Amino acid sequence: MGALIPIVSLLAVVALGLIVVRIGSVALKFTGLSYELARFQALSAFLGVGFTTQESEEVLEHPVRRRIIRVLMLLGNAGFVAAISSIIPVFITASDRAETFVTKMLVLVSGLVLVWVISISKWIENWMSRAIGWALKHWTRLDVYDYHGLLQLGMGYSVSELKVEPNAWVAGRNLADLRLGDEGVQVLAIRRSDGEFVGTPTGGTYIRRGDTLILYGKAGQLAELDGRQAGEEGDKAHRQRVEEMRGNNGEMEPDQRAAPRECPV
Repeated sequence: MGALIPIVSLLAVVALGLIVVRIGSVALKFTGLSYELARFQALSAFLGVGFTTQESEEVLEHPVRRRIIRVLMLLGNAGFVAAISSIIPVFITASDRAETFVTKMLVLVSGLVLVWVISISKWIENWMSRAIGWALKHWTRLDVYDYHGLLQLGMGYSVSELKVEPNAWVAGRNLADLRLGDEGVQVLAIRRSDGEFVGTPTGGTYIRRGDTLILYGKAGQLAELDGRQAGEEGDKAHRQRVEEMRGNNGEMEPDQRAAPRECPV
């Protein structure tokens, strides 16, 4: 029986490795990946076989995914190297008879088949995934949202900063007057020149010269707004953008609204 201890140890390491991969898969899924892609990346990291270029970018651009992959790589390298090192002496003992060698092989193969059957069981997979998901949500501070994917930043949309210059079209007006949402731009936050941070600006929030706006929208629209100057040309550009948005959304022309009010800065 003593000769079988390394085999049992190897099977335990393999089973533990499958559990670690399953935990990594669920954790990666929480960051916004599909479960199939999360499982593939977790297994690839644990075995150290690498990813394709696109999948590597999806991991590297997300700080939480990088941490998960790093842990999987460390555990995979350490665990399997130690397990393989422990099993080699079992099969190279010169004093073993042929019957003993066959017995060892049968035990090893049977154990691996059992572990494999358990690993592909849908019932066990669903049960483990629910249990792991519950544990990760309650006992970790995992950032479960993939903001890059949620905001479609790879599909033409962008989050960028706009420094409000003295002659900028947005300077000296409040958000309700600017109606940036009508032209497809959302103001996520404002950083004042004195360091104050306005994380949830409302319609009554005024834009001052020297502020930095954090905006979300189409990249081309944000670039145009960044260069838009105060005056009639700026107002005309705004009206054109609003008409384009209404045309794209199939909306009817609204009644003429009051001209934007300016405020002292």
